[in-house]
Amino acid sequence: MNTERLNPLNDYLFLKYMGEKGDEVQLLAFLNAVLHRTGRNNLQSLEIIENRTLSAEIIGDKTSILDVRAKFDDGTKVNIEVQLSNLGNMDKRSLFYWSRDFSKSLEAGHDYLELPAVININIVNFEFLPVDDFHASFHLWEDQNHEYMLTDALEIHFIDMIKFKRLQKKDITNNPLHRWLTFFDKNANNKTIKEVINMDTAIQKAHERIAFVAKDKESLRAYEMREMALSDFTSGMNFARREGIIEVAKNMKKAGVDAHQIMIFTNLSENDIGKL
Repeated sequence: MNTERLNPLNDYLFLKYMGEKGDEVQLLAFLNAVLHRTGRNNLQSLEIIENRTLSAEIIGDKTSILDVRAKFDDGTKVNIEVQLSNLGNMDKRSLFYWSRDFSKSLEAGHDYLELPAVININIVNFEFLPVDDFHASFHLWEDQNHEYMLTDALEIHFIDMIKFKRLQKKDITNNPLHRWLTFFDKNANNKTIKEVINMDTAIQKAHERIAFVAKDKESLRAYEMREMALSDFTSGMNFARREGIIEVAKNMKKAGVDAHQIMIFTNLSENDIGKL
């Protein structure tokens, strides 16, 4: 293994080793690991939906979404998105993409009963939900009777990589989702990565696909373009947030709020506040 791993959660790379024809084995294994939480029986097969040409413009566009799509034998659709930056809209964004896939499934003149279930899986690298578990899933339940589900047509998962990395006891031996999320963690140590690769044939296939990308000059260049675009986007967001915080601190200082209170509300240092 290379000392410097490519980032498995780079969404371009994720698409290359999970979302192209030939990636069915690893995608199916990952989905079974995720959907085990909601009591689904192990899926036996799926069809990967390739729906776009990855041009340099798309790869370099900081706002473009490179998601993985598939369809099960019963017609159920699944959409996987990797989101590394918190834009503050992940809940509505996920509902929007779910509704897009759900509504587009019905052709003119067909019965609503033909609409398939749609599953959205969001892998996020930030703390999004105020729950302890790194994995949360949602359905449409009746408010006063949580045993009654209106329909299983909607299913949305959030997998929080930050909370998973914090998990003290990871069971890579018995829990396939723990193995996958360990594999996704770019900073996991090489020894652990070797272990999960050796004990899971699907992860081994994903690793081999990543190795292929690393050796292919064109694919590697696209990966690096995407890393740069995502890094630029994150830097821009952080700059905008800091500028907003500084503006708030300036107004507080003008209003006569003491430096200690400004530090509490803005998380700026005493030195930063002194320079305002």
